[in-house]
Amino acid sequence: MSPKADAYEIVTNKLIDALEQGTVPWDKPWKDRAGNGPMSMSTKRAYRGINVWILSVESMLKGYTSPYWLTFKQAQALGGSVRKGEKGTQIVLWKRFRKEVEENGAKVEKSFAMLRYFTVFNVEQCDDVEAPAAAEEIEDHDPIEAAEKIVSDWTSRPSIQHGGNRACYMPAFDIVQMPERGQFDAAESYYNVLFHELAHSTGHESRLKRKSLIHPAPFGSEDYSHEELVAEFAAAFLTGEAGIEVPVTRSASYLANWLKVLKNDRKMLVSAAAQAQKAADLVLGVQWEEAAKEAASSEAVAA
Repeated sequence: MSPKADAYEIVTNKLIDALEQGTVPWDKPWKDRAGNGPMSMSTKRAYRGINVWILSVESMLKGYTSPYWLTFKQAQALGGSVRKGEKGTQIVLWKRFRKEVEENGAKVEKSFAMLRYFTVFNVEQCDDVEAPAAAEEIEDHDPIEAAEKIVSDWTSRPSIQHGGNRACYMPAFDIVQMPERGQFDAAESYYNVLFHELAHSTGHESRLKRKSLIHPAPFGSEDYSHEELVAEFAAAFLTGEAGIEVPVTRSASYLANWLKVLKNDRKMLVSAAAQAQKAADLVLGVQWEEAAKEAASSEAVAA
């Protein structure tokens, strides 16, 4: 068995041992940042419903850091303007109104909903419009060199964007979305979550074509749970390779959440760990190739 496989097996066994001993409930290792979701510039209120998704995705794709959005007229009313050539984003508004209608010969008042469309612009698409100060300043953690090198050396990695209160991988756009570094309780936790999301991205059609990722599965289903197990095992392997410590109980408690769906099937853990090895190998490909060459060279010299 190769040293690499030995290292993976050690991590796998540690996590399985922690699961069998019982684990504490999983806790999210980052703090939500107040006022960091899409907000209306005119009302200072957060958008709701489908508009949150529409504007969040637009911000991710365009790299906007401000949460504030406004219409063309609202920008003018503030003494500014939308920059020439900028394209707006269409959002929707359901407006309720009441109207008298005739039913069975009698007039009755009924409530109706009317769908209206608006085009809004991020404040960063405008000139001479000053956005409110951020709700809070966040101080970044210092990067961990070994972890940063793993990420930067993976040349075929997906795009990584920061902002908001969610950590996720979006296969349709091949984008990893992360909260800001300073929202995490420690730098180690930031990299553990980043490695988890990067592990998901290894299953993309352009990479390992992992069934549990490329075929959409309902949240909480067996396939969804299996993919989460793969990503968390791979994250544990990668944090180990980076030489950073994340409490085993945290990873084990996260795994336990998804293992319940799989009815505590330890065989599923071993299967997920095997796929996680392939995911970690993909991320660490250059490093392992170099290590293999060095090992082969050393053996040749020894012989």
